[in-house]
Amino acid sequence: MNNEIKHILEAVRRGEMDVDDALLHIKTEPFEDIGYAKVDLHRKVRQGAAEVIYGAGKTPEQMIGIAETMKQNGQNTILITRLSPEAAEAVQKAHDLHYHKIARVGIIGEMPAKTGNGKIVVATGGTSDIPVSEEAALTAEVLGNEVVRLYDVGVAGLHRLLAHKETIMTANVIIAIAGMEGALASVIGGLADCPVIAVPTSVGYGASFGGVSALLSMLNSCASGVSVVNIDNGFGAGYLASMINHMDTRKTD
Repeated sequence: MNNEIKHILEAVRRGEMDVDDALLHIKTEPFEDIGYAKVDLHRKVRQGAAEVIYGAGKTPEQMIGIAETMKQNGQNTILITRLSPEAAEAVQKAHDLHYHKIARVGIIGEMPAKTGNGKIVVATGGTSDIPVSEEAALTAEVLGNEVVRLYDVGVAGLHRLLAHKETIMTANVIIAIAGMEGALASVIGGLADCPVIAVPTSVGYGASFGGVSALLSMLNSCASGVSVVNIDNGFGAGYLASMINHMDTRKTD
């Protein structure tokens, strides 16, 4: 059962909410049409996480309007990905937005409490992968997870990764982010007993083909338990890691 509905029903059981209020919460309009966007207000009820604003291609005015609609409908924390510095400056004039320039991520509102079952480890092959890694890490944190960052632990200096074996082996989910030949995901997949989400990045010289080389390497990993998201898709990796890290909390009594 979805967490949001479960919490409503538990509040009714405890006497903290009456049946009519509970019904109103569940029956609220599933989306609001604001002309240039149909804001999905039931995303959290259906999937456990509210809608996220993809900033690329949207004007600052559009993002301001979408965020305002979300806030009016009870969303306390709003994530905006692929947000340019110029657009962030405009959005900051209308909302209390904290901008993470390296990740191109904006966060409106307070960070939520950590509700995940364990730690999500975000590991990068090199420093050049940090923009994608920060997008993944911040996404996971906005969704209520504790995140441990292991940066610049690529296979060119394997001892750097092995120095963190305890962190790797006690993680609940690991996001392995690398460009070049993308070998980091296979190495981590061979050490960890948890799901590994591989993220190929567009970092590399000509024959890396903008991340396609790393993507194919990760898809062909011989390590079991490694899944792969799209090139530079830190958001997708952080979101999936959060879903895995919250699996036990979705169970009913």
